Amino acid sequence: MDHHRDNNLNNDFDTNESWETIPGIRNMPIERQTNQRRSASGHKPKRDPQAVKTELAAQQEAQIEFDFSYHASRHERQWIIDSLGGFYEDHWLDDVLRLLQGGKEANVYQCAANPNSIPGADYLAAKVYRPRQFRNLKNDHLYREGRANLDSEGRVILDDRMNHAMQKRTRYGLELLHSSWIEHEFQTMLRLHGAGADVPTPYGRGHNAILMEYIGYDHQPAPTLHQVSLEPLEAKQLFERVVHNLDVMLDQERIHGDLSAFNILYLEGEITLIDFPQAIDPNENRSALRIFERDVTRVCEYFSRQGLRTNPHRLATDLWRKHGHPLSPEVHPRLLDDQSEQDRVYWKRLQQE
Repeated sequence: MDHHRDNNLNNDFDTNESWETIPGIRNMPIERQTNQRRSASGHKPKRDPQAVKTELAAQQEAQIEFDFSYHASRHERQWIIDSLGGFYEDHWLDDVLRLLQGGKEANVYQCAANPNSIPGADYLAAKVYRPRQFRNLKNDHLYREGRANLDSEGRVILDDRMNHAMQKRTRYGLELLHSSWIEHEFQTMLRLHGAGADVPTPYGRGHNAILMEYIGYDHQPAPTLHQVSLEPLEAKQLFERVVHNLDVMLDQERIHGDLSAFNILYLEGEITLIDFPQAIDPNENRSALRIFERDVTRVCEYFSRQGLRTNPHRLATDLWRKHGHPLSPEVHPRLLDDQSEQDRVYWKRLQQE
């Protein structure tokens, strides 16, 4: 259910966004994918003036078709049309109302849902990614370890040429990596939502956006948990709910990877976890325990400020063991250097654990 409040929102946008690198939308009509080729001689082929006028009129009509209320700059407007136009044409949404959150990797917009798309939903949230910044995600190798690259249909990419391009980070490879990051987040949301975790319902995925459940009021999104001060009883209840979600995620072989009070929404006594592009599989990533304990520690730090006594190390350890994960990596003594003080300290710690 949507409620009523108001809020001033930040409209800042990086006008230097590289439009050429933004992938198209799946199921985009052919007329929006105009790639005019030059002839072999390097000269533009002659075209019938009437055909040119007809094409320009069609392009202008397509531009006017998706007219929305949100007052965006010229560049941001085109970015929104390119990223959300497919959802508009498929009658998922009727309008883009406002910017909810602007970030280095993505913007989130509040959209008016088409009355026939999702029964009972007045609004949708659209997460639109910034390709250039998103591809340069800091320490992305830390989260990519053990992760399969996915195509736009959620299938593992097996093509050698495509995998080579991603490994070499060519322009084509970066586009594939960008698409894979988005698909990974969408598939993670589907998996966790199906398991009963407190995440937004994921509805659809375009080549540059994810459409999901909107959490908030008519004119204001739900605040993040770090913006909220809790009474002791509610703090205890919400902490237990967060722990429940950590448990569910581990059961689904997922670790959030960047969890904190900044990406947990709060609305009328309930929480919703958001932002999963960095989610990892605890079975496939050698840094999984360290990343998981960091997530738990950040959450505990918030609840400690709310007056709750927590023990993040014990909590992380108990949850980790509950799901059958070893606390120490399997390291053979022969791989360690007995002349290295660092290796000796490391081995001693493993023995104590």
